[in-house]
Formats: sequence, structure tokens, C-alpha cells
Amino acid sequence: MKPVNQKAWLLILPVILCVAFSAILPLMTVVNYSVQDIISPERRVFVGTEWFKAVMRDEDLQGALLRQVGFSLSVLLVEIPLGICLALSMPAQGWKSSAVLVLVAISLLIPWNVVGTIWQIYGRTDIGLMGAALATLGIDYSYTGNATDAWLTVLVMDVWHWTPLVALLCFAGLRAIPDAYYQAARIDGASKLSVFRFIQLPKLRGVLMIAVLLRFMDSFMIYTEPFVLTGGGPGNATTFLSQYLTQKAVGQFDLGPAAAFSLIYFLIILLLCFILYNWMQRVGTQSKEVAHG
Repeated sequence: MKPVNQKAWLLILPVILCVAFSAILPLMTVVNYSVQDIISPERRVFVGTEWFKAVMRDEDLQGALLRQVGFSLSVLLVEIPLGICLALSMPAQGWKSSAVLVLVAISLLIPWNVVGTIWQIYGRTDIGLMGAALATLGIDYSYTGNATDAWLTVLVMDVWHWTPLVALLCFAGLRAIPDAYYQAARIDGASKLSVFRFIQLPKLRGVLMIAVLLRFMDSFMIYTEPFVLTGGGPGNATTFLSQYLTQKAVGQFDLGPAAAFSLIYFLIILLLCFILYNWMQRVGTQSKEVAHG
């Protein structure tokens, strides 16, 4: 039996140390804060699970959670199909392909706070292109005064900012499909819809899984863009979980409840990602099991 070279672990030791320093140690600090009442830097009282119970009874938290789940699901329902369509319409080869890739990726290079500022100006009815156009059409639009307008503006802003990521991932997945599949489809006289359904979509399953998980996790942690655009308003219409957590920790300086809430927040993201991952794993295998059965 060939011996295993354990020295390979030394290659990933720097990564393990970085993760320990940047993730595990802060996480343990949050766990420590979540079971204490921090009265002052010198005075702390152990309260056990009291903060967790208080946070779970918080109606504002429940409302923020519902808004967050609705927003994240809306993001997936819009960005995944739109990204697939964009990838399918992009040129496959030549200088046009390179030019389109650069143009599509431009929005990904813009910092999050700048994105919020751009759409803050873009949506104004006096100087913004979108706001002025809607006002000219007679549409009563105000992302600062109408809750529905604010929510939709944040959604459209996120779609504009992050759909190119989905498109680039899908484009890479499409380019990885061997040309032999397309040649066989042409010989069989398959339509474009059939090629997409039976060749491209199954081969994109792994890429789409990555895109769904990335976009879900990122949208579930959205903070900067809605904070810059609407400040969480009007009312609490665009106050998502991350902003609610920031208000607790920084605005009110309730470190104990904020720490407990951040752990619950972390577990919610893990649970929902686990559910999405297992669901997407089954989507591509059920049809095969039926066909073999």
C-alpha cells in the first residue's frame, strides 16, 4: 500500500490560520457576548440564553426576516433566468465575445456604496433619468415616500448590479460543453429549445448551483446599497436583517442581543443554503431516476 504524504497539509496551513484568525476567533467572541449582559467594559453578567429568547420574541426582527426572505427569493427568481438568457445571447468567440464580457462585467466593478449613490440619483424625479422618465409618463414614483417603490427600486438595483455575475458563470459553463453534443443535436434535427432543455440546462446544473448559493448568501446579507439608497425606509420597508443587526449593535449598543441575533442570522443562512443545495442536487437526478425506472 502506497504511503500517504502528510506534508501536503503544510500547503493549506496558511489558509487554515487565516480562516481561524478572520472567522473562528471573531465567531467565538460573538458567542461569548451572546450569553452576557455587558454593562460596561469592566462589568459583565452571565445571562445564559436570555438574549436568544428576547431576540426571537422581537416583532421587528420577525418583520425584517420576512422582508429579507422575500427579497432574496425575488432576487433568485429574477437574476437566475435573466443571467441564463444573457449568457445564451452573448457571442461565443472572437473580439465581440471579449468586448461583451468586459461590458457585462462593468457593474461588478462598482463598489456597493457607489451603486447605492448611483441609483439614489438615477431614481430622483428632478434630475434622475429613471425618475424623470416615470414622472413624464404620469407614474407617481417616489422611492423615498412609497414603500412599494422603495422595495422595487432596491430589487432592480440589485438585479442591475449582480445579474452579470450569474451571466458570466453561465457563460463559462456553456463554453465548457463539448461541441460533440451540439453536433449530435444538429444531426437529430433538435430545435434550440430542445438543445437548451436536454443539453445546456443539465450541463449548467453545477454552475447554476454555485450561482444560486452565491446570490442567495449575498442578497441575504445585503446592507450597503439599501442603506445608501433609502436608509431602510420609508418606515421599515427596506430594513433588512443586516441593517436591523447594525442598528442593534451600533445604534443602540445592545451588544448582547446583537450578538445573539448575529448567531441566529448565521444559522438561518446556513440552514437555507443547505436546503437550497439539497433541493438543487435532487432537481437534476429525479428525471434520470424516472427514465431508468
